[in-house]
Parts: sequence; C-alpha cells; structure tokens
Amino acid sequence: MESVLLFVLGVVIILAGVALSIALHEIGHLVPAKLFGVKVTQYMIGFGKTLFSFRRGETEYGVKAIPLGGYISMIGMFPPGKEGGSGRNATTGFMQSMAQDARSASAETVLVGEENRTFYKLPVWKRIIIMFGGPFMNLLIGVVLFGVLLMGFGTAQQSTTVATVSQCVIASNSARQTCAADDPTAPAAAAGIKPGDTIVSIDGTPITSWAQSTKIIRESADRTLSVVVTRDGAQKTLALTPKTNTVAKTDASGAVVKDADGKVATLTAGFAGIGSLQKLVPQPITSVLPAVGAQTGAVVGVIIHLPQRMVDVWNAAFGSGERDPNGPVSLVGIGRAAGELTALDGVPVIDKVYSMIGILASLNIALFVFNLIPLLPLDGGHIAGAAWEGIRRTFAKLFKRRDPGPVDMAKLMPLTFAVVIVLGGMSVLLMYADIVKPINLFG
Repeated sequence: MESVLLFVLGVVIILAGVALSIALHEIGHLVPAKLFGVKVTQYMIGFGKTLFSFRRGETEYGVKAIPLGGYISMIGMFPPGKEGGSGRNATTGFMQSMAQDARSASAETVLVGEENRTFYKLPVWKRIIIMFGGPFMNLLIGVVLFGVLLMGFGTAQQSTTVATVSQCVIASNSARQTCAADDPTAPAAAAGIKPGDTIVSIDGTPITSWAQSTKIIRESADRTLSVVVTRDGAQKTLALTPKTNTVAKTDASGAVVKDADGKVATLTAGFAGIGSLQKLVPQPITSVLPAVGAQTGAVVGVIIHLPQRMVDVWNAAFGSGERDPNGPVSLVGIGRAAGELTALDGVPVIDKVYSMIGILASLNIALFVFNLIPLLPLDGGHIAGAAWEGIRRTFAKLFKRRDPGPVDMAKLMPLTFAVVIVLGGMSVLLMYADIVKPINLFG
C-alpha cells in the first residue's frame, strides 16, 4: 500500500510541475501582450471544458479539463482578408472557407473602439516578443533547474573511495561475469582492500582522483605497489600486485569508452579489481549553460528524426520492438516514470529529488525547442509569420514599393488543421505506447 501511495505522490508532483511550467509559459505570452496594449480576453491552463475561472479586469483566468497545454486569447489575431473567391474546386473552396472562418472569428473578438489593441496591428518585433515569451519562459525554467541540479546537487563523479571489490579475475569482455572455482583471486581482494576504503596514495604518489589511481594500476602489471588507504579513520598500508588482464578502456575523466558499434572498448593492462564510489560534486555556474545547450541539442536531434522515432514507437507498441530510453514520451510516460521513481525502495530521498528536478528540467527544454518549430499553431509558426512580414516590408521599403501589409496567416489554417491532426495522432500513439510498452528508466 505504501508503494502505491508513493507512486501516486510522484505522479501528482510531476503533474504539478508540468502544470506550473505550462502556466509560466502562458505568462510569458501574457505579460508582454498586456505591456504592448493588446487586449487579452482569456488566460487558460488546459483545453476543453472550463473547470473553474475568475475574471480580473478584461481577462478571464481559469483551468480547463484536458491538461495538455494552455493558451491566451488575444483579440485580432488575423488581419481581415478579401471576401469571395469560391475557388475552382471543392477542396480549394473548403480551404478558403477555413481561412475566412478564422478571419471572421478573429474579427468578432474586436469590439468597436478596440481596433488599435489587436495583435496583428502590432509592429513585427512586438509580435515576435509576445510569441517568443512562452518558449523563453520554458528555457528560463530549464536554466534555473539545471542550475539547481549542477550547482546545488552536482554531477555524479568517481571518488577515491572504493565501492566494490572483485573476488576473482575475469576479462571485461568475457561473456561470464561470475566467479568460477578455478578463477584466480583478484589482486585487490588478495591485498585486503575493502569497500569503503579511501585511497590516499599509491607508491608514494598522493591520489586526488580515481582516474589517477586507475592509470597507475594499469601501468603496473605484475609489480607490487604500496597502497595507503583510510579505513575507519585510520590509515593502513597494503601491498597490491596488479595482474595483467583485459580491462575496459577509459578516457581522461575515467568514463568508459565505447567503439563505433556501441560496445565497450578494451585493452590489456594491469588489473586490481576495484570499483569507485560515485558521489555528487557541485559544479560552477559556468557549467549550467553548456548543460542546457547539450540538452537542447539532444531535443533538436529527437525532433529532426521524429518520423523515424515514431515508427520505432509504433513497432514497439504493436510488435516486439523495444522502446528507446532516449526517445519521445507522453505526459503519461513522464508521470509513470515519476511514480516509479518515488516508489523505489532503497533509494535515498535526495536522489529521488535530484531525478525529479532533472525530469522537469529536461521537459522544459523540450517544450522550449518544440514550441519554436515554425508551424502553426505552435509559437514558432507565429514567429515565422511575423518575421516573414518584416522581411517583406523591409524589401518593399528598400525598393520604394507599396507596403505589402500584414501577412494573412489565416491562409495557413488548412495546414494548421493538418498539423493539429498529426500532433494529436502522435500524442495518442505515445500515450498508448507508454501504457503497453513503457520505457523502464529505473531498472
């Protein structure tokens, strides 16, 4: 029963974090819109039926039933267009009808005397600021949360404390990873090294990092080393004789190196049979933006390959394929991961908090990147439309031509409708896959 309650708690916490992220995203639109004088009639979290709302001034604030996003309603989103033009066929007529319906709906929001408070009449740069404000808030949230993770908690790094001691010598590329009766005793176990020992020095060389001790051991096959360790507050000197063995190749920081096929690269070197204790090391403020940049790049990579990723999700959901742990997930998958995290036994609370903050940080960076895709109804679509209008007007001014006027974004409503259908289908597929074939992030 306790594990169920912890699971529910994790889901509630992550959903609250997502709701707050959505709310701040919409505030990123709301604040500049009001500062620039645009009339905002609604500020809503969610879609569908309104659960509750209240009015302050000319704006209604509320929460709706479907928690899959949010929006603000600004008057005059589309400029009025030319009436008529039934088209040469039914399809063209339908598309024109969609565009005209959008213009009409936009015009109905503008009351007499409010014509100069419409969105479409704003200068291009103001419209871009309003539409970029939402994604920017997600970026800001991501930066803050990554700052908390890196500066407040730190990154997992190898310490000079021994976490594990192998009992026998087995090559790292061996298919068997358990000791057999005829396997030779591992050098560290033979030397009396124990988990919890902190390496102070090796052959008189002070040890300040795990990578340093690994380098010395690998260069000292079949040579006895004097190893000083701290155990229970006292120092002990032990004799360690590394044996020649096939070991995993590591880089300068001690991280395992993999080859082009994703397999662990190996080499023949001295082997002791000890593993390092991981600990969180706080990082400087200069590490935050590079981490955000790396996460942004990872999200861009997912979006670029999204068609193939969705094919993989389909194959996993309806076939025997496996889910990619770095692939796209729905809100259902995020909530499930958070629930599983909080319900884990034997994991310190601080580690759970660290992982929960990491989930929300990554989610906000994903929202930042996704919303900048230059397609309506996403914010990037409006930004692209405003930018194109600015380019047209600039060229017209340079070449002394007549002002082409605002870009008629309503003409893109058929494409917008198609994008909504595609995004909706992808969301349904991801939610289904997250139920029947969830990504297992925590073992």
